[in-house]
Amino acid sequence: MRRSVLGRGWPNAVAVVLFVFFAFPVYWMVTTAFKQDRDIISRTPVFLPLHGTLEHFSRATGADRFWTMVGNSLTVTLAAVAGSLLIATLAAFAVTRMRFRGRKAFVLVIMMAQMAPWEVMTISIYMIVRDDGMLNSLVPLTAFYLMMVLPFTIWTLRGFMAAVPKELEESAMVDGCTRPQAFVRIIFPLLAPGLMSTSLFGFITAWNELPLVLVLNKATGPGTAQTLPLWLTSFQTTFGDDWGATMAAATLFAVPVLIIFLIFQRKAVGGLTDGAVKG
Repeated sequence: MRRSVLGRGWPNAVAVVLFVFFAFPVYWMVTTAFKQDRDIISRTPVFLPLHGTLEHFSRATGADRFWTMVGNSLTVTLAAVAGSLLIATLAAFAVTRMRFRGRKAFVLVIMMAQMAPWEVMTISIYMIVRDDGMLNSLVPLTAFYLMMVLPFTIWTLRGFMAAVPKELEESAMVDGCTRPQAFVRIIFPLLAPGLMSTSLFGFITAWNELPLVLVLNKATGPGTAQTLPLWLTSFQTTFGDDWGATMAAATLFAVPVLIIFLIFQRKAVGGLTDGAVKG
């Protein structure tokens, strides 16, 4: 009995320690955003602000170009996710339902692209965009974000597509549906968990990306095409040592991802595991 209790206890203890380790920085960021200035600079740590304030959030949202950066980030992220889902759905259908020369090589290239570190290609990407005269623009940023999330999206949707029985599609075609109609009416609705998980992954990847936008869109000014991650790096310079406003801006930056994850976490996690083992 004692050995059984110990066997169940140590994994739970490790899980609690890991949870505290990873959750404490987030907790400290959020609580600092609500603390008054005297509690932030106090030598005695204030773990729970009893007299909170929203002043830091008002300074963050009222900062120069804040809402412009929000619009840029949403535009780039949503466009990259939507484009990757459209292309990946068609590519996954072709890989699983059609037989063509070079099919295995294509799947191998997708796996290699998924494992490739994009940071090592930053210089070559910069040279391509510079030679085309498209620096400080959202268009190349959106295109490269799409390419970042596309391999993972294709690979995951391939597993879901392969799990759908071909007989369902063939039955729909026997009943009078064309192949595109059978795909839209039969296969596409069954891909909902995979689409949800891959869109969540793509949103987090594009929303948090910093190195590429730092290289391509570093120019400042009224027509800047920067995004929120790059704007946050200059936030402390804008406010000096105003850690309250800095933490408020970081909290606002994390809110969209947190909300999306809390809403779709069950289906997203299930989609990732199902797509990884099928096909």
